[in-house]
Amino acid sequence: MTWKLPPLNALKAFEAAGRHLSFTKAGAELNVTPAAVGHQVKTLEEMLGVALFHRMTRALQLTEAGKASLPILTESFGTMSRAVDQIRTHRGFGVLTISVSPSFGALWLVPRLEKFRRRHPEIEIRIDGTDRRVDVARGEADVALRYGPGGYKDVQSDKLFDQNNMPVCSPALLRQNPNPLRKPRDLKHHTLLHIDWKNEEASWRMWLTAAGLDDVDPARGPYFTMESMAVQAALDGNGVALVGDILVADHIASGRLVHPFEQRTSTPLSFSYYLLSPNHYANQPKIAAFREWLLEEARIWRSETIRKPENNGAERQFKA
Repeated sequence: MTWKLPPLNALKAFEAAGRHLSFTKAGAELNVTPAAVGHQVKTLEEMLGVALFHRMTRALQLTEAGKASLPILTESFGTMSRAVDQIRTHRGFGVLTISVSPSFGALWLVPRLEKFRRRHPEIEIRIDGTDRRVDVARGEADVALRYGPGGYKDVQSDKLFDQNNMPVCSPALLRQNPNPLRKPRDLKHHTLLHIDWKNEEASWRMWLTAAGLDDVDPARGPYFTMESMAVQAALDGNGVALVGDILVADHIASGRLVHPFEQRTSTPLSFSYYLLSPNHYANQPKIAAFREWLLEEARIWRSETIRKPENNGAERQFKA
């Protein structure tokens, strides 16, 4: 079947101008000038041999031909848009681009990704390690893992887990340093490893204040712009780092890092980790597969770590 249609841009210009009854508003919608819209409509009228608008000084009115054709054309563009969406949902698996902050990616996501790859070998993974705000709604990445306050708009948002801040260090530091590190007040004899947080609540200053300590300098020690760097410094025995429990869960489980104090001490943070995916493509096979797997991993992590009985009660209590 051969379709004898005018240029698509001319039809789009007429449809937008007809809905708005304005070349100016149609131009804003189509990201072109009002003059360009008017030119496209004029070209369409000449091709069809019929006027579509009555042009008045400051207004447009549809002619009978325009009134009769506009609803059908609007419906047709909607149908084409839905058809394109359907095509996109059948793009199959291919490459899945995951935007994630470098530290969370390195410390939590990447160690678990092999499980996803074994489950879905047909999906190729591309990790975009960045703290830059990536717009998944506009296709800058297939999914994004973000640490923030929530309330994300225009995307599907799944809360993965909350986070507590806790001091950690290498067990070698406890063995080799002549100064004891059994209570929070002992920190005044040790190096504090800082993360250059944008939110003050995650700083050593806030943690020491919550512990009721005013004789420990909260600014002493080196600063790092990434959590993974502070964690590495702690692994090397260079001091005590204050980091999120999620980021060091694997190191704690393996014994490479320990809680230095006799009583567990941590402070809850207001930010949480979220998985963001585009609303329109949430059912795309590769995105749906990753979302299902990640939510399962988050549930496993919460059940094995956060909900352990020994973590309850003593958390958030300080014994200086």
